[in-house]
Amino acid sequence: MEIITHTVGRTRIAEVLSDKVFIQSPSDGLDLLANLYYQDFDRIIIHEQNITPDFFDLKNGLAGEILQKFSNYRVRLAIVGTFGKYPKKSIKDFIAESNRGSMINFVSSTALALEKLL
Repeated sequence: MEIITHTVGRTRIAEVLSDKVFIQSPSDGLDLLANLYYQDFDRIIIHEQNITPDFFDLKNGLAGEILQKFSNYRVRLAIVGTFGKYPKKSIKDFIAESNRGSMINFVSSTALALEKLL
């Protein structure tokens, strides 16, 4: 896992890069959050391919549990990916609702993630 720091003015944003799935459970999300928060990041970019596909099946509650931790600690998160491949209305509505706020955003590129997190 590699952490890239994007700095714009005084704002530091961590982008996590990996070729592996590193978020498979709520505790994995909390570990990542705590590790980066300890390094003075309160804005994080992760990529869809690094999250278990179960995250996008809302029936199991995994997405809610993980994202609630980010919200509780007031750490803004952008998830970069291609989300059109998830056909269920529930996940589409969930993504749309998340994108209306500023804490959790689902975007198609790192550039958009940086824009949302600034």
